[in-house]
Amino acid sequence: MSRKFNLWISFVLLTQFVYGQNYQQQIEKYRQQYKAEFLKDEHSPLQKTDLAYLRFYKPNESYKVQAKFTELTDTIGFDMQTHSGKIKKYYVYGFVTFTLKQQFCKLYIYYSKDLAKIAGLEDYLFLPFTDATNSVSTFGGGRYLDFKIKDIQQGKLIIDFNKCYNPYCAFAEAYSCPIPPKENDLDFKIESGEKLFGKPASKKSH
Repeated sequence: MSRKFNLWISFVLLTQFVYGQNYQQQIEKYRQQYKAEFLKDEHSPLQKTDLAYLRFYKPNESYKVQAKFTELTDTIGFDMQTHSGKIKKYYVYGFVTFTLKQQFCKLYIYYSKDLAKIAGLEDYLFLPFTDATNSVSTFGGGRYLDFKIKDIQQGKLIIDFNKCYNPYCAFAEAYSCPIPPKENDLDFKIESGEKLFGKPASKKSH
């Protein structure tokens, strides 16, 4: 094996290490921003002292995938159930297909005409899902991912489960958090993103 080849292998390994470190830093920065949003929202279920109890899986880039996006035309919409019992109207925007952990996956993406009327949410897309970690290490009601229409490029969408998060219902009751439709149930573990809230139930903020 030549010295030149050894140097090349060393360069590749170093590049992968640095990139991996950068990715972890990106996710950690994203999570710090996520925590900060709780303090900006007047309807937040958490106070500053609660943020220390937010828990996450370690950043793992294997849970970041490129999915194929297929747009659907939904002019009728459907009633999405929520944890409070309130019904919210959503429309199917399309679906994504991808392979993760040697599993073929298909998830639907939704949009809300009501949310689209709010400044800043005109192109908001919503991907709620459930998986085999629910009620074990993650919130039993499923987790969410957010996107914008512009995130879809040439029929592709990057899905990073490291960024999936809990609905407000994971922290306190009385919120109308959408319940992921059955069609978005993954029957294997997504050990990525936000875990169960770590604060004892008797001490949760309301």
